[in-house]
Amino acid sequence: MSGRGHNLPPTGVIGAERPRIDARVRATGQLHYADDLSLPRMLHCRLLRSPHPHARILSIDTRAADGLDGVELILTGEAFPVPYGILPISQDEHALARGKVRYVGEPVVAVIARDERTAQAGVDAVVVQWDVLPPVRDAIDGVGPLEHPLYGEPGTDSVHKAVSFDFGDVDGGFADADRVYDDCFDYAGNTHLALEQHASLAAVTEHGRLTLWSSTQVPHYVHKALAKVLELPEAELRVVAIPNGGGFGGKSDIFHHEMVVAKAAWMLGRPVKIALRREEVFQCHRGRHPVQLRLRTGVKEDGSITAMHLQTLVDGGGAGSYGVASTYYTGSLQTVTYEIPTYRFQGCRVFTNKAPCGPKRGHGTPQPRFGLEIQLDKIADDLGIDPAELRLRIVEHDGAITANWMRVVTIGLADCIKQVVKSSGWNDKHRKLPRGRGVGIACSSYLSGAGLPIQWNKMPHSAVQIRVDRSGLVTAYCGATEIGQGSDDVLASCVAEVLGLRSTDVRVVTGDTDLCPVDLGSYSSRVTLMMGNAAVDAAVHARNAIAEALAGVRGVPADQVRFFGGRVLLPDGDLSFAAAVKLAEVAAGPIGSVGWYTPPKPVARYKGGGVGPTPTYSYTAAVVEVDVDEDTGFIDVPKIWIAHDIGRALNATLARNQVIGSVYMGLGEALMEEQAMRRGRPSGHGAWVHRGPSMLDYKSPTHLDMPPVHVDLIERPDPEGPFGAKEVGQGPLLPIMPALANALYDAVGVRAHEVPITPDKVLKALARQRAGKDSTFGDRPFPDGVPWPESVRVPTPADGGDGRAAEAGDYAPGQGSKA
Repeated sequence: MSGRGHNLPPTGVIGAERPRIDARVRATGQLHYADDLSLPRMLHCRLLRSPHPHARILSIDTRAADGLDGVELILTGEAFPVPYGILPISQDEHALARGKVRYVGEPVVAVIARDERTAQAGVDAVVVQWDVLPPVRDAIDGVGPLEHPLYGEPGTDSVHKAVSFDFGDVDGGFADADRVYDDCFDYAGNTHLALEQHASLAAVTEHGRLTLWSSTQVPHYVHKALAKVLELPEAELRVVAIPNGGGFGGKSDIFHHEMVVAKAAWMLGRPVKIALRREEVFQCHRGRHPVQLRLRTGVKEDGSITAMHLQTLVDGGGAGSYGVASTYYTGSLQTVTYEIPTYRFQGCRVFTNKAPCGPKRGHGTPQPRFGLEIQLDKIADDLGIDPAELRLRIVEHDGAITANWMRVVTIGLADCIKQVVKSSGWNDKHRKLPRGRGVGIACSSYLSGAGLPIQWNKMPHSAVQIRVDRSGLVTAYCGATEIGQGSDDVLASCVAEVLGLRSTDVRVVTGDTDLCPVDLGSYSSRVTLMMGNAAVDAAVHARNAIAEALAGVRGVPADQVRFFGGRVLLPDGDLSFAAAVKLAEVAAGPIGSVGWYTPPKPVARYKGGGVGPTPTYSYTAAVVEVDVDEDTGFIDVPKIWIAHDIGRALNATLARNQVIGSVYMGLGEALMEEQAMRRGRPSGHGAWVHRGPSMLDYKSPTHLDMPPVHVDLIERPDPEGPFGAKEVGQGPLLPIMPALANALYDAVGVRAHEVPITPDKVLKALARQRAGKDSTFGDRPFPDGVPWPESVRVPTPADGGDGRAAEAGDYAPGQGSKA
């Protein structure tokens, strides 16, 4: 099935409040994670990582390590000549560094030994000679000619990707505005902090095939990368995604250690395992990009927007990762929430000598959303319009094609706003609470899966196979990955709903490239919609096969065969599901089916228009209440109200838990989380290392910091989703940070233009306020000197365009043109 979703009426499973199908094994500790795995004759791997942010590797002396009893193999970059990367445009990583390191923690040498202690002793015995180079510490430092750019030749810059687009007559839109607002914002980088660390185990299994078990969100892409790096046919490799103990995007990249243990196992013919320490997880990173942004918005006196100009400067760290997509994402989704008739977006991602950034829950969208929602609060305050009312006036509408050619199917944002206003008692609190207490509102939108695959092709994005056993057992196979979000439950429930069974009557097999048809992975909130549609498609085929076989046996029309409550209902009586399957198998043979899903074709036709389209967008509105202690600067959050446009909740219990999880992560980003860097001593130029690479030092909320959360699920079934469902995994995070910042202003009149909003910043702003000065903090000017390319001009739908660019000017200066 290739386009629209199966919007079928529910019959008992879908929408019910129920435990997830894997609740028992998780609650009792029976679920195995990657670090729980062990095989006979297993060896262990440790990695020597760079102590320098930027240096040439002059020599590697492994003689002392080679002489240690128990060391079986030592690998260096020479063993890995083939580069890889998650995006085809950024194949810029090697499993072990070759010639140069670009961030503290980049792997340089792998030691494989009989146990971890011996492997670590081998790592400690390796001697590396370095030529330390000056690091690029911030994005703006990398945009000019450099003697030692991270990539490319001397005299080039470290820009990875720079883009510039004009959608419509933006200058005319600003000229038509009654007021123009111009603000700068800073969004700090932060990390995923999944409880489970990365771990992988590789072994040569039966028939001489290489198998990798890994805590990954993307087994399909790891499989393809392994084949490339090891120069082996894909059919000789198997990747099994072990259930993750949290991912949040942090395991949706391809990692060095996966390549290393696979190579070592292939060379030695013995299983090889690695489990990263927590500090190494911080060094792998792939977390939230630090972003500086400037936002100019033109509005009429009634609050309607006439034009918007967004500039983003993105600190990418030391590798490409998803960075090209991240750059586009900082601009592509601004238009699908509110009506913006003309829009200019300029984005620039720069390589720096920090741990590589990548996709963290929301992938490039929380940073600009933070700026826009705070600016809207300022606009509302200036125009004398209630902030909730202002948003209701400018909400985008069903069926819209935005200025940048994003297709909106259904949008329940207005209902979300109205619901949180009602639930929170907004009208009795906003600007009416005593000083020190306040409420803030913000909204957001997010993808229900990316409209295009990472590696472009015309094949399905997700497929599901179903086997119906004569015992009545139904097994569903899919390459999707369970990362704790409940995707296995979604798969089981979609199949069960169609076949009239309980979700516990369906067994699932997922994340195995040998056993399961391809699903592209657990990222971009794609699994519920895409796997769900494929599952329904497969289940419909299985149901029809059973119905047609029974119809032939009983002599009744197939469309009069019904499936409900574990039974199959016919005009002349009913059978148990198992009995019906036996009868159908006698008539037609074993019952099996395949279903698949490919999203609708995006309407954008310009280069870069493939980042942002989705089958359908979800929407969220949130109200955050704060209590600010003006003596300490501490912010307490008594309660949060949030409403999410979910289309239809497949499992309301899971959906609410997903929303609350997003709120928790959003509070962390708003108040305390930051991947802070400092200068260390090992390098003459100052090693750019993590200030607190541990779960003790990296501050994140505990259960004591978590307020009550009132969740409303706004159900307006969307025709693109399975049973009308949209995503719920990432969108609810986005409004929390700006809503809290807006609540801070309501409480004490301080504007926060950056996160995290820490007590010291609040105290300094309050001191300026008492001195009669501007109390805004985090509004440092957007830097000059960013090498914007010539803008690509794209006529909007209102201009009569067709989604194509009028002029092509998209390019990446410096190394970006080669990435």
